[in-house]
Amino acid sequence: MADKTAAPRRADRRRARTRTALVDAAQPLLAEGRTDAAILEITERADVGVGSFCNHFDNKEDLFRVAVEEALEWWGAAMDRLTADIDGPAVAYTQSFRMTGRLHRRHPELSRILLNHGLELAHSDRGVAPRALRDIRVAVDAGRFDVEDLDLALAVTAGATLALGSLLHAQPDRDDAKSSDLVVRGLLRQFGIPADEAARICSLDLPDLDVVDSLGS
Repeated sequence: MADKTAAPRRADRRRARTRTALVDAAQPLLAEGRTDAAILEITERADVGVGSFCNHFDNKEDLFRVAVEEALEWWGAAMDRLTADIDGPAVAYTQSFRMTGRLHRRHPELSRILLNHGLELAHSDRGVAPRALRDIRVAVDAGRFDVEDLDLALAVTAGATLALGSLLHAQPDRDDAKSSDLVVRGLLRQFGIPADEAARICSLDLPDLDVVDSLGS
C-alpha cells in the first residue's frame, strides 16, 4: 500500500528548502547593507521563482526581518552550546563575550549582519541579548555582579559588543582575542568584580570554537 503521507512530507521538505534558500540569499545582502535589493535579485540568488517568494514572505521587509532573527538565533545557539557546561554566571557571561569577539573574525558575514542591525541585537528576544540578560540576572542574584539596572547592564554589554566588532573590521591587524578579553575585563570591573578576579576569569580556557563552524554545516 502506498504511503499517503509521503507526498505531503516531500512537499514540506521542498517548502523548507525554498524558505532556507531565500533566507540564505538575503543574509549576504544584509551583510552588505543592501536592503534595497529587488525581489528578483533575491530570488535569482536563491535560484527560486518569484512566485515561491510570495508563498513564504509578504514582502522584502518580512524576509529581511526573518533573516536577521535567524542570524541572531544562530549566534545565540552557538553560545548556548559552548557555555552549557560552564559553572557560574559571571564566567558564562565572560566566556560568551570573549567568544563573540573572536567570532567577528571567524564569521565576518554574520558579524556584519549583527553590526548592521545593532538595535535588533540589543533588544531582540532571540540571539545573544536574552542570553546575556539571563547571565547578568543570575550573576546579580548570586551576588557576583553589583548591578542596579539590568536593562542598562545589557545595553552596555550590547554597545561594547557592537563597538568591538566594528573596530575589529576597521582594524584587521588588531588582535581580536586580546581586544575581546580587555573589553570584557572592563565590563566585569564595572559590574563589581575585583581586578584580580576579573583578570583570572578572562584568562580561563575557552571552549573549542570549531564547534561553532559545525553548527552552520
